[in-house]
Amino acid sequence: MGYSRIKYEDMKRVAESVFQRLGYSAEDSADIADVILEADLRAIESHGVQRLILYYTQTKSGLIRKDVRPEIIKETPVSALIDGNAGSGQISSQFAMRIAIKKAKENGMAIVTVKNSNHNGIEGYYASMAQKEGLLGMVMTNTEAIMVPTFGKRAMLGTNPIAVSISADPYPFLLDMATTVIPRGKLEVYLKKDAPVPLGWITDETGNVSQDAKTVNVNIKNKVCSGILPLGGVGEIFSGHKGYGLGLMVEILTGIIGGGYTSNHCYGVTTLDAPPKNEVKTSHTFIVIDYSMFGDKEEIENHLSVYLQELRDSDKADGQDRIYTHGEKEAEIRKDRLQNGILSNEKTVGEIKGICEDLGIELPQIKVQY
Repeated sequence: MGYSRIKYEDMKRVAESVFQRLGYSAEDSADIADVILEADLRAIESHGVQRLILYYTQTKSGLIRKDVRPEIIKETPVSALIDGNAGSGQISSQFAMRIAIKKAKENGMAIVTVKNSNHNGIEGYYASMAQKEGLLGMVMTNTEAIMVPTFGKRAMLGTNPIAVSISADPYPFLLDMATTVIPRGKLEVYLKKDAPVPLGWITDETGNVSQDAKTVNVNIKNKVCSGILPLGGVGEIFSGHKGYGLGLMVEILTGIIGGGYTSNHCYGVTTLDAPPKNEVKTSHTFIVIDYSMFGDKEEIENHLSVYLQELRDSDKADGQDRIYTHGEKEAEIRKDRLQNGILSNEKTVGEIKGICEDLGIELPQIKVQY
């Protein structure tokens, strides 16, 4: 399958135009597009413009409401509970993280939880918002049920990602990971490639490992047995139970403590011909820490920078010439893509063309490469 390279500025303009035509304000459209394009800049294809079709169809079907605002329903000096009112996950998440940052600056730390929200893109985007303010950011979200519990065969938990970011030199530390082997978006990428997924990622309706992305994706959508395995894989031999535990921890820190819904009670629609039975009711949590309350901030960051460099300089495995720290690859790729354009597979480009034709938006110049 071929890939196309599109200038970042052009693709961001298209994404902003899509959301404006769907009825969002110019400011909200820019904010949503910024989260989406940041994923492509970091080479997280699963959450980049390939997700544009999801937001387009869910907004048109009414699953994502564009006429609402997130609102605080409970608050203390170090916490807030926010109702997303079934609106854009990106808008609710940026709203929540800004509140968490403000409270952490005033009180040393903060935790803000959002319920009744929608898919919000990469969690690393929001963790980085705190990092850029000289704070430690930790973000997590539950999602539509996709993960099968260890020894189970029905999806009961979401991909339930966790992101953590803190300043360091020359790259900030940025961990952004699903608690499943892969996120749902990566399964969709393999569907677009019409390729079998690697063995050990997904299970069929019997609970046995499978490589059939199409069937498993349909099963997940139709709420029948099948799903993505927890981080660590099937069973306990490679610690799949630990990935399952991490996913459950995210459920507790999002849907449970905030009075929202657990992943098995969230519902998603990805096509206009599928009936929107319920709203998507995902929950997100944003934790921010001002680590200056433990000591000199510059000394803490320097300490981390030294340790990260020691990791990079440590002995390499045979045949390997580099050890990375989390966020390093993404920083290098981001620099290249800002200069040379983002990459999108041909099926995603086809979806974008269809959206643009429907909404009367001019397409950007696309350079195809294989």
